[in-house]
Amino acid sequence: MATTARKKAAPKQLTTAQRLDSIIKSARKIMRKDKGLNGDLDRLPMLTWIMFLKFLDDMERIEEGRADLAGKDYRPIIEAPYRWRDWAADADGITGPDLLSFLVSEMTERPDGTRGPGLFAYLRALRGDNGRRERRDVIATVFQGFANRMESGYLLRDVVNLIDGIHFDSSEEVHTLGRLYETLLREMRDAAGDSGEFYTPRPVVRFMVEVTDPKLGETILDPACGTAGFLTESFLHLEKQADTVEKRRVLQEGSIIGGEAKSLPYLLAQLNLLLHGLHAPRIDAGNALRFRLNEIGEAERVNIILTNPPFGGEEEAGILNNFPEDRRTAETALLFLQLIMRRLKRAGRGRAAVVVPHGTLFGDGISARIKADLLERFNLHTVVRLREGVFAPYTDIPANLIFFDTSGPTKDIWYYEMPLPEGRKKYSKTAPMVYEEFAGCLAWWNKREEDERAWKVSAADLIQRDAQKRVIACNLDIKNPHSGEVADHRAPSEIVDAIIAQEQRILGIMDEIKAVLEECV
Repeated sequence: MATTARKKAAPKQLTTAQRLDSIIKSARKIMRKDKGLNGDLDRLPMLTWIMFLKFLDDMERIEEGRADLAGKDYRPIIEAPYRWRDWAADADGITGPDLLSFLVSEMTERPDGTRGPGLFAYLRALRGDNGRRERRDVIATVFQGFANRMESGYLLRDVVNLIDGIHFDSSEEVHTLGRLYETLLREMRDAAGDSGEFYTPRPVVRFMVEVTDPKLGETILDPACGTAGFLTESFLHLEKQADTVEKRRVLQEGSIIGGEAKSLPYLLAQLNLLLHGLHAPRIDAGNALRFRLNEIGEAERVNIILTNPPFGGEEEAGILNNFPEDRRTAETALLFLQLIMRRLKRAGRGRAAVVVPHGTLFGDGISARIKADLLERFNLHTVVRLREGVFAPYTDIPANLIFFDTSGPTKDIWYYEMPLPEGRKKYSKTAPMVYEEFAGCLAWWNKREEDERAWKVSAADLIQRDAQKRVIACNLDIKNPHSGEVADHRAPSEIVDAIIAQEQRILGIMDEIKAVLEECV
């Protein structure tokens, strides 16, 4: 009986994006089987440190090759047997309990058969030397507060084998993975709930960077950078201007600076910046508020500050002592606002774009004094008012974007109220804000004309003082005069007093009615 030979169809060639997406999805699927990991808040940090070490080893190979071509000796940042190629690259290598022991033990048998510190202990002890301090210290800081949560060394080996298929020495793969990583960070934010404060929605970040318009040669700082959204967007903005070798050197060496005190977002920020092309991220791992405000000098000042500082938290007494006695407050956002004002360069046109909660605009007391400083020492030229839910699921509180520079004291403040999409009452996690919604504000930004969304307010009468010239109020919560709503410019304490007085009048009337009823009985 004759048979007809069939040609086996050639496997479809995956694009780089499809292949990398498949690797990440497969790794996450494996991690879901591990009993030590509970949700994306556990899985993403695990995936990040694994990718971080593979990235470092691929970069090391590039630098080794350059040194070899130049006929120079090369000392790796991470020594054998702790390099990725020593313990991770062999798919049939160390696994199970032996792999877990190698990672987390203070002393263990290493893949080369000798005994020594475990991988994490070794990485935490790294110290820079001979001009390599920054990268070694970054690695040590990344792993300082890190703990392995995976219980199965066999599942961990499967994940490591998958990540070994990523080629971080390929610019195409790094660029593609950078986009995929942004998606992972967004998913982590959605899973984090109240812990998601270190992620600012990308449309808001992109808008703030675009209108601030950093120029190559300027230094950009985010003192509370979280996962480095503002810094990565600023880097991509500047990268378009770096069209020569010298300009690329300026971009890499002196443009992007950040600070992040929490260990998890610090790790996420490092990889985020590396994947977007910044070779040696300069992220300070300490609390940006730990320095005395009056000791911050010109060397610590920068051209641009873009940030969404934490709000609603409280700082310890030692931090509060770094601020003037009459400017000390439990509200972290107000402490950061003072820091931002101090760290902006006064020469030229230093400028800042800051996310602030709604309460910052109308707060009195210490808040009023800090806002008076802002109006008198800086030009607060624009307030963009966002709607409820932009920062969901972390908070539904409306936020504002304030923009100021060092061109002089504030004369006029322009307000722009972002409209909600038609048919919507608020934003949510499943229906977030998109960048295209800023189109109207971007078109208005340079022409500055009043319309149903924009209005101008003179700053002259916003600061109220008592007989001793002390600031008692500075209300920046100016309602849209075109909305048809009646604006209430009273301080919150005045509003509360009025409500109490009204309630007392009502109680008095009720007492009179009760007395009349009793007489009729």
